[in-house]
Amino acid sequence: MSTASLAKPQPQEGSPTMAGPPHGITTRDLCLWYAKFQALKNITVRIRHGIITSLIGPSGCGKTTFLRCLNRVNERYGYVTTQGEIQIHGKNIYDADVSLIELRKQVGMVFQRPNPLPISIYENVVFGLRIHNEKKASRSELDAAVEKSLTEVGLWNDLKDRLQARATSLQLEQQQKLCIARLLPLKPDLILMDEPCSSLDVEGTRAIEELMRELRGRYTIVIVTHNMAQARRASDECIFMLLGELVEHSRTEDLFLSPKDSKTADYIEGRYG
Repeated sequence: MSTASLAKPQPQEGSPTMAGPPHGITTRDLCLWYAKFQALKNITVRIRHGIITSLIGPSGCGKTTFLRCLNRVNERYGYVTTQGEIQIHGKNIYDADVSLIELRKQVGMVFQRPNPLPISIYENVVFGLRIHNEKKASRSELDAAVEKSLTEVGLWNDLKDRLQARATSLQLEQQQKLCIARLLPLKPDLILMDEPCSSLDVEGTRAIEELMRELRGRYTIVIVTHNMAQARRASDECIFMLLGELVEHSRTEDLFLSPKDSKTADYIEGRYG
């Protein structure tokens, strides 16, 4: 899959939540089975480019499974069967000509616990460039990529004199920001976040949420969260899932203030979950 096959739409003026932005992700009748257990059931949804979309629902409802479908990480397991379609900027990621390497360059993922490589801060940031670029980048190009990426995540001023320190020596909040910075030199279209604040304290959570807001518009962000307050604070749109099905998808404010489905209302009001 060439980079052009998942070309990112050109940014538009105004808020990304306004009518008109292109849809970055479209799924049609997406189903997934773990062996004989069906974890996703006919998920059809459009996720808009350049906004933050949160996935909410009780444990086991399919949120993380759906998230991992978006860069085909589930396929690491031999007992997984997937049917349906996922289009990213108009290209079905299940087409035969799709390169998983190229897909995962363009659809980066951040996990629950920070997972920096046990090497220097500098080498963490340039790791993807060293692996994926056919042409060897010059030292000046690598230096520029490190500065740009760390600046985007708000770490440059704190770390610019410590670039050779081991990444695992950083605070958890800094490690999680570094994991996001590690994605950026590859110029992803989408950033997937699977409960990225679950291991952080209040201050760390606030920092990651602020970073997400700063990145929105330039990137499409999809986040799984069990924290209803976080979903309300941090996301533009919200998807409620239950028992492998998509129950409701709307603007976050609308979903929390006037849910259309009684099951959504029961969940956000704490009657189960």
